[in-house]
Amino acid sequence: MVEHSETFWSLFAVDMDSVLEKQQPDTWDSFPLFQLLNDHLMGDERLKTGKFHSHLRDTFAPLVIRYVDLMESSIAQSIDRGFGKEVWDSNQSINVIASDILWKLQALQTFILDLHWPDTIFASHIEHRLKLTTSDMMQSMVARTLNRFKNLLQSCRISLDFRVTSQLCQLINVAIECRNQSQKICASGLDASGTQHIYHAVVDEILDSAFTEMQSLIVSKFNKVLEIVLSKMSRYDEGSFTASFLSLTKPGMELAVNFNQFVSINQDVILDRINDEVFVNSVFEKWYNTALKIFCDWLNLRSELQLHVYQLKTLIKVFKSFARDFALQGVAEIKTKTHTLIHKRLTVEEATASVTIGSLGNNITMKESDDEVGEDD
Repeated sequence: MVEHSETFWSLFAVDMDSVLEKQQPDTWDSFPLFQLLNDHLMGDERLKTGKFHSHLRDTFAPLVIRYVDLMESSIAQSIDRGFGKEVWDSNQSINVIASDILWKLQALQTFILDLHWPDTIFASHIEHRLKLTTSDMMQSMVARTLNRFKNLLQSCRISLDFRVTSQLCQLINVAIECRNQSQKICASGLDASGTQHIYHAVVDEILDSAFTEMQSLIVSKFNKVLEIVLSKMSRYDEGSFTASFLSLTKPGMELAVNFNQFVSINQDVILDRINDEVFVNSVFEKWYNTALKIFCDWLNLRSELQLHVYQLKTLIKVFKSFARDFALQGVAEIKTKTHTLIHKRLTVEEATASVTIGSLGNNITMKESDDEVGEDD
């Protein structure tokens, strides 16, 4: 019975080979035929790995290798084009481009798996190759995304008008999507020798490093804006030439109001446009804690000086709004040690000022700060 079946399939093989020879180069219409025949033969223990099955495998193996070669080259070109300068300068969405590339990488792996290749060594070799290729391509995408993020952020002017742009958010979301897909399309597996590989480990390590750098860069940009604000207030330092001159201008609270708006607007942009709660929370926590340190260091440099009333009113207005805004955004620890130090210094400064000038006015008091921050206790 087996011989009769093999004879039938050998006759079929003649016609199959004849049709395949007439197929145009680099066309893949014959793969469904392989899947149909292979699945049938794999389900028949008498014909499995038999003469025709071996012939089928040997006939299609070069086609599979050629297909993988071309698809890898095509996806690599998609990365080069999709992450090229002309795309960054256009209105194309990098998120769409990245999602398409990730989909192609997964689709290629799925296609190879669906072939149910009968030779386990060859199947393991192809799977290993695709996992390595996917890992390399994802690393390339992340590296290009990070470089573009750094260049774009560096080109942004440092001022109270600075806003996190949609392009910056898109780049962050590309890295987030790569992380979401890495464990799926770079999952661990065995190579042809049976060695276990955890392909996504390297990708995850690079992604973690990229996320840390992105967070640090954007927080650093925010803090440079804060340093500009503090630098403007430094002109009112006790004993300085500019303090007596600027006091005659009777400055208002525009600086504090503009800074508070800067913080609030950028928080809203990050919340609205970045698709990962963990990343957002990490940025907010890092921003809050590093900014408080800058506040505290600025005050410590003036530990022997009494703050000018303008400095005091501006700092209180900024400080209480800053703490309140980050508490509302879910930062867990608002009353840190640094927060307490700033709070004590401003409270003492307010008490001292009240002896000579009375109330600061404009509802600006540290008591008001106490109430607002304490609401979340």
